[in-house]
Amino acid sequence: MAIRGYHAHIYFDPAQLDAARAFAQAAHERFKVPVGHFHTDPVGPHPRGSCQLSLRPEQFAQFAAWAPEARGDLTIFAHGLSGDDWADHSRYVIWFGQSEDLDLSVLS
Repeated sequence: MAIRGYHAHIYFDPAQLDAARAFAQAAHERFKVPVGHFHTDPVGPHPRGSCQLSLRPEQFAQFAAWAPEARGDLTIFAHGLSGDDWADHSRYVIWFGQSEDLDLSVLS
């Protein structure tokens, strides 16, 4: 299975919304990545508020080198895009910060 790109989901609690917006803006400025909607409640398999960044394969290594320090206290969940949503969210994953439990049942 070829990885066609990556999503990086910024996880946040209500008190972290400003920090999440700042991280997303910094990522957009640095990598020119699209920034998705800021969901303040859990959506899909994600356990809390989140915002999606979409990365091309050639951007991911630079993002992965930048994100650990730039994220502050935020958790970033990144995953490959193979076309298999379940594998993408369970097998092709990288956590920046503490890993969290996803609700993979919504992907079955």
